[in-house]
Amino acid sequence: MKSVRSIILAAALTLTCASAALATPSTQVWIPSPDVKGFGEVNVGIDYYGRFAQKSSAGANMYDVGVTAGVSPLENLKLEIGIDYLSNNFQNDVHNADHHPIYFNAKMGTPEDAFGIKGMPAFALGIYNMGTVDKAETVGSTRQNIVYGLVGKTLPVIGRLSGGGYYGSERALRTGYNPKNNNSGMMASWDRTMSEVSDKLWLAVDYMSGNNANGALSVGGSWAFSKNVSLLVGTVFFNPFYKSSGAGDLPGGKPAFTTQLDINF
Repeated sequence: MKSVRSIILAAALTLTCASAALATPSTQVWIPSPDVKGFGEVNVGIDYYGRFAQKSSAGANMYDVGVTAGVSPLENLKLEIGIDYLSNNFQNDVHNADHHPIYFNAKMGTPEDAFGIKGMPAFALGIYNMGTVDKAETVGSTRQNIVYGLVGKTLPVIGRLSGGGYYGSERALRTGYNPKNNNSGMMASWDRTMSEVSDKLWLAVDYMSGNNANGALSVGGSWAFSKNVSLLVGTVFFNPFYKSSGAGDLPGGKPAFTTQLDINF
């Protein structure tokens, strides 16, 4: 389905507390995907994450409006850049990161079978959650600067499998009970167009490790209402395998319901 539409979203912004925000290259449900937009392709994404629980410890609801555009004229070496306005409306945000809501991302990659090499997987290298402030005493750091690499391959019947890893700022990704060594991890996903039902239906499952607010297991499905408009509905379970050295709130917060509207030009 990613060859037909691109879902805007990815990762989380953590600030020692369990609040989070988004910063968004083209993704699966939560993590980046190996897909990269072609030259002149523009995507506007409007995403919402609402907590199933209402307690303050559940974490804040999250909102994202982003634009991503393909800027490379090369068919086999694509490049996309993006900018997002990310907000949680100051919910549980003791560091007031909402005062600095602008984030940037970029991704370069090659599609499957690039350069005429049959069977070649897709490759992607990118960076996201590039915030604009790093003031630990007053705001905390919005500069996660997560660098990642992914490999993806579509298999008959099974669908596409993708995997890779990431490394980000230790300062920005720290948590109260895990202040160090939680700024890297793995990414993995499965996605498939369910053509047996309809070519408009796309399903995905993805996972991101790491004892920080980005860690999550996500499931979702998208329906393409037209060539240019699609809507994804899914659930994000933050840090289902979280390992803490002490008591404290779960980084990323409690599970959230997500809707992601994509408009492609």
